[in-house]
Amino acid sequence: MRHSFRVGTFNLYNLLLPEIPYYESRRYSIAEYEQKKQWISGQLNQMQADIVGFQEVFHEQALRDVLADTPLYDSATLITGKVDSEKQKSEKKNGEKPKVALVSRFPILQYQVIDRFPDAAKIEVEGMIIPLDRFARPVICAQIAITNSIVCTVIVVHLKSKRPIVLEGKDRHDPIEIVKGQTRALVQRAAEAVALRVLLVEILQKTRHPVIVMGDINDSDRAVTSRMISGEPPDPDWQREYKEIVWDVLLYSAKEIQARHTRGDFYYTHMHDAYYESLDHILVSQEFMPQNPKHIGRVKYVSVLNDHLMDKHLMDHPVEVWKSDHGQVVAQIELRN
Repeated sequence: MRHSFRVGTFNLYNLLLPEIPYYESRRYSIAEYEQKKQWISGQLNQMQADIVGFQEVFHEQALRDVLADTPLYDSATLITGKVDSEKQKSEKKNGEKPKVALVSRFPILQYQVIDRFPDAAKIEVEGMIIPLDRFARPVICAQIAITNSIVCTVIVVHLKSKRPIVLEGKDRHDPIEIVKGQTRALVQRAAEAVALRVLLVEILQKTRHPVIVMGDINDSDRAVTSRMISGEPPDPDWQREYKEIVWDVLLYSAKEIQARHTRGDFYYTHMHDAYYESLDHILVSQEFMPQNPKHIGRVKYVSVLNDHLMDKHLMDHPVEVWKSDHGQVVAQIELRN
């Protein structure tokens, strides 16, 4: 019997403790908090994932409360993307900020929370350096022992959304300020994609080390920022030695792998203004691609839990606050004998 494991990504949509304000005046009542916990636990039970990357965790204790109600993770390890003490002091003044988190039923050998961009990610435009040097939401990079002989690097991310970044004092309804804000958000997400790509190349280059990236990338798998993270395949006309250099550092979308096996495309993880979007992704290195002669496993099946998604722009009643506005993605990976 072949051994397999599951990985999943789950945007929790503002998970925090009850009666604590977030985003100005919003807060969960105790009843809403209990409903949210139960709903998240129910989704996790459907996912049955051994490793889950979470986004939008305001309070670690809230996630621990959820996991305590989910027997599947009784012996699992939870880590959150906590920042350093200096930034934590700043956050207490400005309110809690959402973080990523990771839960694993396998041993986590070591991990780091990456806040700052690597030096090689600096971008120069016409002699000027773009003054962005850190992730808006720090990244988790963990070494996880899948088996006694297989250690996998798992990276959990949540890149900047498309929501406009409008400067303080500016009119948030002004169409010019809106487009400027959208540009700032795009630049931030692109800079984060470059930084993540630099980190990935450092891990992948000239190794046979398996890597999985999961999270809310806030763009489709074919978007420019998404392709910046995964890398572009080599030109078919290149000599094989140059192709192998590129293959060595590529990532592959679980969505795309699944599409090759099925005739229908039902992969969407978010709805906005009647558009079905894929914002949440799982990417794997060539070690999980059967086309690689030296692969150690393969993505066997990908599922998306999205039946709960509703478009609030088309509804006459509000969407329940305890449900996520994102679908959950699960990839089953079968290891080679």
